[in-house]
Amino acid sequence: MAANRTYLSPTEVPPVVPVFPLAGALLLPRAELPLNIFEPRYLAMVDDAIGGARLIGMVQPDEAAGDSSRGPAVYQVGCLGRLTQFGETGDGRYLITLSGICRFRIIEEMSVTTPYRQFRIDVSEFTEDFEAAAGEGEVDREAVLSALAAFLDANKLEADWDGIRQAGTETLVNALSVMSPYGALEKQALLEAENLKARADMLVAITQMMLARMPGDGEGSLQ
Repeated sequence: MAANRTYLSPTEVPPVVPVFPLAGALLLPRAELPLNIFEPRYLAMVDDAIGGARLIGMVQPDEAAGDSSRGPAVYQVGCLGRLTQFGETGDGRYLITLSGICRFRIIEEMSVTTPYRQFRIDVSEFTEDFEAAAGEGEVDREAVLSALAAFLDANKLEADWDGIRQAGTETLVNALSVMSPYGALEKQALLEAENLKARADMLVAITQMMLARMPGDGEGSLQ
């Protein structure tokens, strides 16, 4: 059944998927992305996903590239997610959670009659995404934790450090990347990082750069 299906290899991913373009939204393999759905076309997309493969591709609009005939141009790399949580509100919104499966590269946009956009995708260059914890041993975990501690301290934020220390390295890096308050360009760079080590290094570097721009008294926000 689609509701319980797991995707363990590139051959199991359908060639055409519905896509949700959303600036600042980052989904990564085995990370979770909560979404508040309210536009009619995306409500229809969720309805169709629930009745089908439960798959939605997340991409960011590429503002520098302008618009296409079917909508805003989008970055060519996104991440495919499986709809794993669903809730409905009294005012007609859907509250859903996508669990990341793998990244993909867009091949072409399809001509469709659905109100939402659909794209032909290729996941062949992201086969490592199907391997849980791949590359964890190469990550400088202490550097990631140090950058996180500095960010939290500068922004006067609390954290569940017991839970953070118990999390696997892949879970830690990808979850922090998804939750990071950085802009579209930084999030796209984190998405397209070659591997987990590259993503972790980039996350640390971006955090250090943003912290360096903050006022000397440590007050302020990175948003």
